Amino acid sequence: MFRILTAGESHGKGLMGIVEGFPSNVPVDREGINKDLARRQQGYGRGGRMKIEKDKIEFLSGVRGGKTLGSPISFFIENKDYANWKAVMDPDEAEESLRKVTQPRPGHGDLTGALKYNFSDIRNVLERSSARETATRVAIGSIAGQLMKKFKIEAWSHVTAIGKASLKKPVVDMEKIKAADDSPVRCTDKSTESSMIHCIDQAKAEGDSLGGIFEIHITGVPMGLGSYGQWDRKLDAKLSRALMGIQAIKGVEIGYGFDNAQQEGSRVHDEIFYDSKKGYHRNTNHAGGIEGGMSNGENIIIRCAMKPIPTLYKPLKTVDIETKKPVSATVERSDTCAVPAASVVGEMVALTVIAQEFLTKYPGDSLEEIEKRWKNFR
Repeated sequence: MFRILTAGESHGKGLMGIVEGFPSNVPVDREGINKDLARRQQGYGRGGRMKIEKDKIEFLSGVRGGKTLGSPISFFIENKDYANWKAVMDPDEAEESLRKVTQPRPGHGDLTGALKYNFSDIRNVLERSSARETATRVAIGSIAGQLMKKFKIEAWSHVTAIGKASLKKPVVDMEKIKAADDSPVRCTDKSTESSMIHCIDQAKAEGDSLGGIFEIHITGVPMGLGSYGQWDRKLDAKLSRALMGIQAIKGVEIGYGFDNAQQEGSRVHDEIFYDSKKGYHRNTNHAGGIEGGMSNGENIIIRCAMKPIPTLYKPLKTVDIETKKPVSATVERSDTCAVPAASVVGEMVALTVIAQEFLTKYPGDSLEEIEKRWKNFR
């Protein structure tokens, strides 16, 4: 299983990612990664920052001639906005009094982070806790996804709710889900799309923000990823942990988890069938492709709930950490709604976990060795 690390601040020089333990000889399509990075930057409701940044990946190690080497992969994504923040964020000579933040935002890590790390300037917290960090996880997920695609495993996502606007019925047509990028809010239904856009416009006019729900479908996952052997090896536990690690995600549901909790078992559990062509299969997928902590061969379905962004242009009440007097929370440049972007991040984070578990079941130092193990299993 490969490991990942990310580094970088929102307005620093840039972001870095390290992938250690990734197999050799995997072709890497740099433009494909850049395309996924661009998908993350799109979506109705994004703020002015996305007009500045045009994220591109620059490999620093672990890739040669368009293929992975098996050694640690490291990469850099430049923050173009750093030119406007150099005096504030320079590693050696930062003018720390510039843009100092002492008014923590409710709903953000500002106050707790400042107290935990003993900072008098909340900027030291918000620069790293910012969702800008997710660009690195999209890049890593895109690399993992390029490996998984060789084994016909892919992830797709779409937005099911923004604010009070939501789809009325579950979407099961994979072709519609695959076309979600064609929608400015990544919604599969035109009428709901219009309602979502209206909700975002209304929130923006009121200086407010909106959250929502997105759904991830992972296709082609073989049976047996994950394990029931220990709690921390369960596939649904690993996916939930990784997805909850995305900024502002406050809930993760596997399959129809919450609906299932309010139904009888006879209506929830997916009956098992067998024929010579399909092998073992199910005609329903209420479990979302995972049973007993293991993939069961059906599509994996995950829903994530994202809270509204804490930065409000009509800020909430807070307390200044220097004066201890009541004030309005600080206002940083931000989005009105980032749910469409978060759905792309969710895709990539989920793909990273699936790739890690796939390589646990079908290990190998090179792509050729993994393919051999895969063919022998099949």
